[in-house]
Amino acid sequence: MHVGSHSAHRMPFGAELRDDGVRFRIWAPSKTSAHVVVDGVPLAMDARTEGWFERVVAGAQAGTRYAFAFGGLDVHVPDPASRFQPDGVHAPSMVVDPLHYTWQTTSWSGRPWHEIVLYELHVGTFTREGTYAAARGRLDDLAALGITAVELMPLSQPAGTRNWGYDGVLPFAPQCAYGTPDDLKAFIDAAHARGLCVLLDVVYNHFGPEGNYLPAYAEPFFTERHQTPWGSGINLDGAGSANVREFFVQNACYWLNEYRFDGLRLDAVHELADDSPRPFLHELAERARAAVEPGRVVHLVLENDDNDPALLESYDAQWNDDVHHALHALLTGEREGYYRDYTVQPARLLARALAEGFAYQGESSRHRGGVPRGARSDDRPATAFVDFLQNHDQVGNRAFGERIASLAPDDAVRAASAVVLLAPAIPLLFMGQEWSATTPFLFFSDFGPDLGAAVTEGRRREFAAWPAFGDPTLRTRIPDPQDAATMRASTLDWDERAIGRLASTLDFHRALLRKRAAELMPHLAAGARGDGFTLLAETVFSVRWRFADGARLTLVANLGNEDATVSYRVEGRTLFAHGDVAAELEHGVLPRWSAGWFLAP
Repeated sequence: MHVGSHSAHRMPFGAELRDDGVRFRIWAPSKTSAHVVVDGVPLAMDARTEGWFERVVAGAQAGTRYAFAFGGLDVHVPDPASRFQPDGVHAPSMVVDPLHYTWQTTSWSGRPWHEIVLYELHVGTFTREGTYAAARGRLDDLAALGITAVELMPLSQPAGTRNWGYDGVLPFAPQCAYGTPDDLKAFIDAAHARGLCVLLDVVYNHFGPEGNYLPAYAEPFFTERHQTPWGSGINLDGAGSANVREFFVQNACYWLNEYRFDGLRLDAVHELADDSPRPFLHELAERARAAVEPGRVVHLVLENDDNDPALLESYDAQWNDDVHHALHALLTGEREGYYRDYTVQPARLLARALAEGFAYQGESSRHRGGVPRGARSDDRPATAFVDFLQNHDQVGNRAFGERIASLAPDDAVRAASAVVLLAPAIPLLFMGQEWSATTPFLFFSDFGPDLGAAVTEGRRREFAAWPAFGDPTLRTRIPDPQDAATMRASTLDWDERAIGRLASTLDFHRALLRKRAAELMPHLAAGARGDGFTLLAETVFSVRWRFADGARLTLVANLGNEDATVSYRVEGRTLFAHGDVAAELEHGVLPRWSAGWFLAP
């Protein structure tokens, strides 16, 4: 519901403010009775059909604290649809008035997908304060950089105050450590005022390991028929699954309507097993788009390790790990873990991913035990893929959270940045990447003592198979996720942007994004598709794209540490070059770590 300067999403469960008080509603099919505990007083709820319980409490209002209890009433659990948990996941929920916030940017309707340049950030480490309000103070910097869309890492309330966001257990409650719901709305409102979209990363494939009370009263929420890396799968296709699916559909609609997010990025959808006749992910996309007011543009993006393009019928785009992995292999020479799949002709794999979407379109994956990975994607538009040189995973999943600038030469990083930021695919920057931030991005958490100790040990054991950490004493150097200093070390230092090489790197990124906005976006409005690629030498390749308006774009790059002798004739004018590409090609040479972009009418 969007009325003028106020927005709210009416949910069929949770706490709803009404003229006669607050209606509390919860699905607890594993229980025969239920109480809502309002400001410490248990009140019996009325049983409805299919495991639902409901009660309207007169006198309850915004700010009222409440929880639910079953059986002996000795255990109180928060509302799974809580809008706010001011004291964390083990404390009562708080009734929130969604109409309290007055939106200032009321005419905002979004931006078309071809204009999107994504900037992924973690609210808690984006600024020294780690709040929505402090992040709002940096929006002018992002707009000046050339960013058009901010993507927030997950905000669903997890245990504790330090978390990446992927351990959330209350999907409707934005992380209390960063501020209030109104503070988050003010951040989004301010972004809209600057022409910036805001997307939210959401996690529908699992709940975090601490604070998830659902199994105690809603066993059908999960199923052992499907297993995930986190345990039993989410029940999307068995008995009781209609209510589970509705929970997540309502969550998507809630973020889009009540908070006016411009889109969602769905985490690891390959872990959502679903054998139902109407696939959940298609239902979610259809209903989420239908839930917003006419004329408003929302974008839905996937992460899908299966490289399955079928879902792109319903979603705007998918993260393209193939582009990152091939780039990383070329820049660093690393060949461990999933980089094993990019040891043979990484330049060719990169060129194919840039031109056709995926590098792996059904080929055997060594990293996955030889099973085929992916399906044909060359018939998709270029903007159906999100490309990146860094993101939270690719930095934070390293033992020491190193950014690419500390692993590869500056010229190499600049050449790779030019490849990503001027390709027709949608580009994504990870916070601080624009100036080659010297701070790492480490894995951090804030669980209870027993679980926390297990997470610390598990994190170190995870790297035991890597040659660099074969010695157990070396693994003890890996930062402890539970130590508050680990999160502090990951906080961006905005002052360093003005220092020498870092200031130059920031200018370099600004120039690339100005060029993208002025020269590419007008052509992208008509659409773009890959038009072939060629491997010219071991680390040298060309990629071609054709825009629907007839213009043609060509990339010629040498992502290697040696000059290469090649024979290639470029077409069109130089759009951008890192290295004197056009002149050197005249002499049959392409310099090391170079990238040239050429645009023909």
